[in-house]
Amino acid sequence: MASSSTNSPCAACKFLRRKCQPECVFAPYFPPDQPQKFANVHKVFGASNVTKLLNELHPSQREDAVNSLAYEADMRLRDPVYGCVGVISLLQHQLRQLQIDLSCAKSELSKYQSLNILAATHQSLGINLLAGAAADGTTTATVRDHHYHHHQFFPREQIFGGLDVPAGNNYDGGILAIGQITQFQQPRAAAGDDGRRTVDPS
Repeated sequence: MASSSTNSPCAACKFLRRKCQPECVFAPYFPPDQPQKFANVHKVFGASNVTKLLNELHPSQREDAVNSLAYEADMRLRDPVYGCVGVISLLQHQLRQLQIDLSCAKSELSKYQSLNILAATHQSLGINLLAGAAADGTTTATVRDHHYHHHQFFPREQIFGGLDVPAGNNYDGGILAIGQITQFQQPRAAAGDDGRRTVDPS
């Protein structure tokens, strides 16, 4: 807290062109080396209003009050329409924008975390599939062995009998065998019909 000397009046008394008294209410807050501070406060609020305000406050609150008045006066001179409100509105807008950016960043981070979890799940699934494929290798071998033993119990000669079936293509051989079976059955049917016609029931 600054104080005026007997040889140099405070900035307020010097601006008002009056003698600075030892009990001057402005002297502790407007030192002689800050004349513009009181000039701005006086221009916006008036010296009489500032004197009245300081006299109503407790001495421990006066310094904060003077600093607030000086800041408000400076901003009012820079922006006569909005003053401090313009600065406060700008800061609030920046705060809201930062909150939006923070929310977007958290959302993007959550998406990346979900993708990492999904990738880890797919990787685990792939490992399980590989393990299942390795287990299915034994099952496939077992099926092949069962198929081999099935053909041992039913060899080619037993299936087709004495039919003339080529040994190359199983499909063509099967078709040929079916044709031979059909040709073999037709004479027997014809012979049966002739036998039934020769019998005379009378």
